[in-house]
Amino acid sequence: MITAAQIRGARAMVGLTTEDLAADSKLPLSSIEIIESDIAAADAKAILAVRAALEARGILFLASGSQDPGGPGVRLKSWDEDDGIRPEDLNATNDD
Repeated sequence: MITAAQIRGARAMVGLTTEDLAADSKLPLSSIEIIESDIAAADAKAILAVRAALEARGILFLASGSQDPGGPGVRLKSWDEDDGIRPEDLNATNDD
């Protein structure tokens, strides 16, 4: 399970405001505020929507001890050349 701190950190990493995250996840701002303050009180579907919105922006959620010893965390996805075209580089010139 992800934590409220991971959500706040992930949002900050990709430069989103709470309003931006609400729009990306198609949730009311109040839901974002609940998730970021007390994730245990939040609706499971809302948490999934927020997670999906952040993952679409390149966030990876790390479980406790999944990379190195320590608590849960977040990091940005590594974009390898083999991953295709990065979303910000998509335009009409590279359409197939």
